[in-house]
Amino acid sequence: MSEKKLWGGRFKERTNELVEEFTESVSYDKRLAPFDIAGSVAHVKMLEKQGILKPEEAQKIIEGLNQVLKEIEEGRFQWKRELEDVHMNVEKRLTEIVGPVGGKLHTGRSRNDQVATDVRLYVRKEIEEILDLLKAIRRAFWKQAKENLDVVMPGYTHLQIAQPVLYSHHMLAYYQMFKRDEERFKDTLKRVNVSPLGSAALAGTSYPLDREFTAKLLGFDGVTRNSMDAVSDRDFVAEMIFNCAMVMMHLSRLSEELVLWSTEEFGFVELPDAFCTGSSIMPQKKNPDVSELTRGKTGRVYGDLVAILTVLKGLPLTYNRDLQEDKEPLFDAIDTVKLSLKVNTLIVEGMKPRKERMREQAKKGFSLATDVADYLAKKGVPFREAHRIVGELVAYCLDKGKSLEDLSLNEFRQFSDKFDKDVLDLMSVEGSINSRNIIGGTAREQVEKEIERIREEEGFE
Repeated sequence: MSEKKLWGGRFKERTNELVEEFTESVSYDKRLAPFDIAGSVAHVKMLEKQGILKPEEAQKIIEGLNQVLKEIEEGRFQWKRELEDVHMNVEKRLTEIVGPVGGKLHTGRSRNDQVATDVRLYVRKEIEEILDLLKAIRRAFWKQAKENLDVVMPGYTHLQIAQPVLYSHHMLAYYQMFKRDEERFKDTLKRVNVSPLGSAALAGTSYPLDREFTAKLLGFDGVTRNSMDAVSDRDFVAEMIFNCAMVMMHLSRLSEELVLWSTEEFGFVELPDAFCTGSSIMPQKKNPDVSELTRGKTGRVYGDLVAILTVLKGLPLTYNRDLQEDKEPLFDAIDTVKLSLKVNTLIVEGMKPRKERMREQAKKGFSLATDVADYLAKKGVPFREAHRIVGELVAYCLDKGKSLEDLSLNEFRQFSDKFDKDVLDLMSVEGSINSRNIIGGTAREQVEKEIERIREEEGFE
């Protein structure tokens, strides 16, 4: 059986070892140690300011906390499972260093508001790192767009060739996805960056704490307004994991396209060798394993989101031990999304479009059919009638084994006397692309403007 706990005064029996194994969290929440110590230092400075601790007591505790942090950073700290979590491990070691005065650290504070503060500090730091990674991948797509303006490719709906587009336009579609991700994380940061410290166990505290002071020391924008909500709120954790899931969804869509595009059947891109693997039996293989694993890891982060929502859905106010289960899905989602962003940024930076293959495919699938229908509509034919005429033209081409570009003016006129010789000028992918000269369209002029707009907004070079 284990030793008695720091909280074990009212218990006659020691905690069963199996219970210790079942309830401990220090094996994973120890990563919160720097934030736990930062929160404790701020708390001690506030206790001194309020006259709750003597200056010499506060100084001794802060020096002890700094020593604990140094031991952790140098790998000398002995984490003990029987002490349950990061908070009790730090406090126990502090008391060993500074003596009984270390027991005053917890004055006016509970592990309930302490852990809520630690997790908010951790999430805030991780958001800052993820924002940097999102900017890096956006830059990679922007650079692909800027350097490949002459590349045309088929655009798809239902995975069927639809209309020709610029490869650059396709790249900037992903830029927009990751730009929205940035906006989501920044918006979440508003709800993360408030301090619950001072809420204590659930009802606040009778000590004259200065919550605004500790919030300012820790870089929070303000303080929580309800102590019961503050200790039980993990909305920001669920929101953070949701944001990570959205990033992974976008990375998975990219990965699916790269898996398809790198096949012989598509042959649109050459992926960098350093991010592919070979086969143990087939020497010719070049497998897009990183992209495939990104798709797979997306499901993992979705699982993290379901886990946190399930934990939270049945909890009465206020703190319940279930909330200990918020950390593993949070840590896993953040670790997964950061690594996935790093590796996929390098893939995007290193991939090379196969220009001729893309151009060849852009001409297929009657991709200019909509342009012909628009041509008739501009000649006064109702669009639905124009749609029918061009559908009959396509059926005619299929019967004759021709493409729209192969047709003569006489053949066009068999289907409508509105066709004139200028219809032949439409029969090029460049003409089709550049006709869509509207904000958000694929015309080269519009894409060049968008590239420049992004350069100015993001500071890319």
